[in-house]
Amino acid sequence: MAKILTFGVYDYFHLGHLRLFEQCKKHADYLIVAVQNEDYIKAFKPEANVLYSTEERVEMISALRIVDKVIVYNTVCVAELEKIDFDILALGEDHVGKRFDEITAWCSEHGKQVVRLKRTPGIASSQIKKELKG
Repeated sequence: MAKILTFGVYDYFHLGHLRLFEQCKKHADYLIVAVQNEDYIKAFKPEANVLYSTEERVEMISALRIVDKVIVYNTVCVAELEKIDFDILALGEDHVGKRFDEITAWCSEHGKQVVRLKRTPGIASSQIKKELKG
């Protein structure tokens, strides 16, 4: 059984998130969704307006039939990946830069596959937040 891992905040859950999970399931039988820790978000982005607590976001994502397991993480890095039993890491097409190069290299060195998934056009949490402030 192949296990796929994806990361996110999932504070303003939307259709793009669901479609991400559906894309993940095309690559593996078992979907692990990592939800970012609210305390970490607030420590590094104090201006961030987190709508739901970590526990509430975990509860919402756990309720989805498509999701097999939900875990909490601080930041996407090698130290976090080392704690998780997975075979495939799902990254977004926009996940680029040094940090993502490091985790991609770690995955390659440890026999983990990396897949790049496309965003759902026209929908993003940042846009939803902007419209709500409107």
